[in-house]
Parts: sequence; C-alpha cells; structure tokens
Amino acid sequence: MSELNCWKCGASLKTVLEPFGQRADCPACNAELHVCRMCRHFLPGKAKQCMEPMAEDIKDKTRANFCDWFQAGQNKAGKTAGSDNRSALDDLFGGGSETSATTPENARKALDDLFG
Repeated sequence: MSELNCWKCGASLKTVLEPFGQRADCPACNAELHVCRMCRHFLPGKAKQCMEPMAEDIKDKTRANFCDWFQAGQNKAGKTAGSDNRSALDDLFGGGSETSATTPENARKALDDLFG
C-alpha cells in the first residue's frame, strides 16, 4: 500500500494512526482527514463525486463527516496531483524556469521573441 498524503497540503500522514477518527487532523496543516477527499471512493468526475453507490451525498467534500463508507486511500485530487499535472504541461509546452513569464519583463521578452 502506498503512503498516504494530506489532501490539502500533501504532507505525509505516516505518523497519523489509522483508521482515521472523525476528528483526525493533518499534523502539518491541521486539515481534517475524515473527509471525502481522503477517501478511496472519492472520484471528482463521478456523480456525487463518490464511487460508492450506497453512500449519502456529502455536500462539502473537505469537511469532516460521519460517512460509514469512508476508507482512507490515496487521494486522487490532492496537491501532489496538481504538481504532477503542472510538470506534464511544462514538458508538453516547454515551460520551465528559463522560459517562465512570471515577471512583466520576461513576458514582454517572450512576446517580442515570438512576434519579432
């Protein structure tokens, strides 16, 4: 089984006892952990964002809840997934620190280089 990471900050949760209690918090950012975003059934593209058909609809996926179907699992929408997506985009479109347009001067230079 892979190591669990916080849904909010991406910190390792290896020091948190499992199964997560309803009041379990991330040691790094104090985010609640018994939340839909930390459940192995959580799937953002699915109706109700849950793969468990018998689960009740929880409106706020980032707040602690009493769902009986909760099972801590590798979150599919955490911070680490966003950074993986960013690196994939950078690889695809040639992003990176040397071509980054994070300042107005760099943006202007990139436009001048592109359009002459």
